[in-house]
Amino acid sequence: MEYQIHTLPNGIRIIHKQDKSAVAYCGLTINTGSRDEEVEEHGMAHFIEHVIFKGTKKRKAYHVLSRLDDVGGELNAYTTKEETCIYASFLKEDFERAIELIHDITFNSVFPEKELAKEKEVIVDEINSYKDSPAELIFDEFEEMLFKNDPMGRNILGTEQQLKKFDEAMIRQFMKKNYNTDQMVFCTVGDVSFKKIIKWLEKYFGQVEENVRSYKRPPVKTYVPESQTFEKDTHQCHVIMGNVAYDFKHDKRLHLHLLNNLLGGPGMNSRLNLSLREKNGIAYNVESSYVPYYGTGVFNIYFGTDEENLIRSFNIIDRELKNLRDKQLGSLQLHKAMRQMKGQIAISNDNRENLMLAIGKSYLLYNQVDPLEDVYRKIDSITAQDLQDVANEIFNPNKLSYLIYK
Repeated sequence: MEYQIHTLPNGIRIIHKQDKSAVAYCGLTINTGSRDEEVEEHGMAHFIEHVIFKGTKKRKAYHVLSRLDDVGGELNAYTTKEETCIYASFLKEDFERAIELIHDITFNSVFPEKELAKEKEVIVDEINSYKDSPAELIFDEFEEMLFKNDPMGRNILGTEQQLKKFDEAMIRQFMKKNYNTDQMVFCTVGDVSFKKIIKWLEKYFGQVEENVRSYKRPPVKTYVPESQTFEKDTHQCHVIMGNVAYDFKHDKRLHLHLLNNLLGGPGMNSRLNLSLREKNGIAYNVESSYVPYYGTGVFNIYFGTDEENLIRSFNIIDRELKNLRDKQLGSLQLHKAMRQMKGQIAISNDNRENLMLAIGKSYLLYNQVDPLEDVYRKIDSITAQDLQDVANEIFNPNKLSYLIYK
C-alpha cells in the first residue's frame, strides 16, 4: 500500500508514506485560513501562524526555534485563505522530536504579550513590503475585486489597524472555534514504520481534546465582472485579468488545470510566454494560474509591460484565449500538453517536502490521495472537446474582470 492511514479518537487523521531516505518530513495541515475570520479578526489566521513560535508552556521562543535547528532540521509554517500548515524537515532519527515540537507549539503556545507586540511589527513590515511590490499587491487587490465584501476577498496579512487590536483572548477564541480536530491531518513521509508513527501521534496528539467543527463555510457572494484602473508610480504597467472558476470538488477542475498549464503555466513554452515574450518581446513576466477553493475558484492571467505596449498585449492575449475557445487542440497538441503536465507532477512529487504537503492537503480535502498512475489516467481521459468547453466557460470575455496599475 502506497499510503497508510489512521484516525485518532479525537478525529485527527494521520497519513504516512514510507520513503527510503535519511531525511524525513512531517506536517500538520489544518482546514483553517483567512476565509474563516470574522471582520474584526482580519489577519488573525496568519498572525497565529507567526506567534505560535514565540513560546510554549515549557519552551521559550529561542528553544522552539532551536529544537530542530540544533540537529540540522527546519521548522516552518504557512497560511492561505483556507488552510494553515506547520511542517518540518529533519533526519529520520529525529522523527519523534519533530512530532512533539509541532504538537507543543500548536496546542501549548502561551502567547506572551511582549512577543505579540514584536510580531505585530514584523507583520506590519510584511504588509508594507507588499505595498512596495505592485506585482504582488495586484493579486490581493484583484481577489478583493472578484469577491467584493466577502471573506474570500480579504488579503491574508490583515491590516495594521486590525493587528493592533489582537490579544491573547482573541487568539484563543479564534483557535477554539477554528482549530478543529476533525479538520486536521498529520502527514509523514520518511523511513520509519507506520507502527512507530501511530505510537508517537497517539502519545502527543492523542491527548488533544476532541473539538468538532460546528459551522460550514458560507457560499461566496454573487460574482459580477468589473474593470478598474489605478495610477501608480511604477516603471511599467501591471495587469491582472480573470474570472471565478471551479471549486476543489468540481469534475472539471483537472481540465482547467491542464488548460491553464498550456496557456500560461510554468513551462517556458506556454502560449502566453511564447506570444508575449519570445515572439514579441513586450513582457518580461507573463503567467496564468488556477486555484480551486471550497465552493469557488480563481483563474487569472498576470503580465507586466510598458504602457505603450499595453493595448498590443491585450490584443495578443485576447487572440490566444479566442483560439482556445474556437479551435480544438489537435491530437499531437493535446498529447504534448498531457505529457508536459504529467512530467511536471512527477518532478514536483520527487521533492519530498512538496510531496508531504500535497499528500496532507489532498487527504484533508478529499479523505484520499490518488496514486500518480490514477492521476495520469484522469489526465489521459481529457478530450480536446473537454478543453474547448472549459475555455468557453472560463475564458468567456463577458465574464472576465480586469485590474490595471498604470
